[in-house]
Amino acid sequence: MRIFILSVNKNIYSTKRIADAAELLGHQVIVINHTKCTVKLGAHQPTIYLKGHNIIDFADAIIPRIGTTVTKHGAAVVKQFEMNGLYSTARSLGILRSRNKARTLQILNRKHIPIPPTVFAINPQNIDEQIALLGGPPVIIKLQEGTQGKGVILAETIQSAKSILDTFYKMDTSILIQQFIKESNGEDIRAFVVGNKIVAAMKRIGQKGEFRSNIHQGGVGKEVQLTQQEKKMALKATKYLGLPVAGVDMIRSKKGSLLIEVNSSPGLEGIEAATNVNIAKEIIIHLEENVQSKS
Repeated sequence: MRIFILSVNKNIYSTKRIADAAELLGHQVIVINHTKCTVKLGAHQPTIYLKGHNIIDFADAIIPRIGTTVTKHGAAVVKQFEMNGLYSTARSLGILRSRNKARTLQILNRKHIPIPPTVFAINPQNIDEQIALLGGPPVIIKLQEGTQGKGVILAETIQSAKSILDTFYKMDTSILIQQFIKESNGEDIRAFVVGNKIVAAMKRIGQKGEFRSNIHQGGVGKEVQLTQQEKKMALKATKYLGLPVAGVDMIRSKKGSLLIEVNSSPGLEGIEAATNVNIAKEIIIHLEENVQSKS
């Protein structure tokens, strides 16, 4: 197969791991900087131009690795490939859905997947009511389009919560507020889904005194065994969002596991190190099983 990896930099760890795995399995890999692509509409056939050449017919499949700062353009490029019948490890709509935490949680809540009690609003006049709906402080305040633990704040008192929320509302920033699950103890679980199976899972443990467990925030990962409930949650979430390859984040509470986020471009470095699973190879095998080469 000829595989396009959509990534802004071929030397990013996850991009390089996937490219190397594909080449070891005998496939041709081209890393495409999707931010340099021009999408042309109106022609009979979908077209994507890069350096003056229409590249849309040269791939058998694509692996999107779309960064948060270029989500909309990246998803548009993915959609153009989809319109030409190419298989993608992340659907364009799935990318857009997963990048908006509120939208993701709405979809999963409608499908009866357990999530933490969550509210979102744009009204700075009823902050007391919003916090009261979650049982009072402490609460977690999240940017709706944040990632890697960025834009996630713990407000321990009503005064601090009101101050933070008031600031975000005045900045016209989309946020959501979640009940703080104390018993999660600064830990969460990342399940890595490829196709219809979970290929690896790790527990991420935050630094002492840090409620965020993200590896990018100094957390450490170790292999973990998922419960049957957690396996079902992760597989259902990726199915409903349209993400054949994704990272699903969950926390364990007194009432059972709760799904908190789905990542359409999950990193490989931390979880491969923690589990010793060759996830990059699993992604390429998934493509082999789902794509008919044009050559």
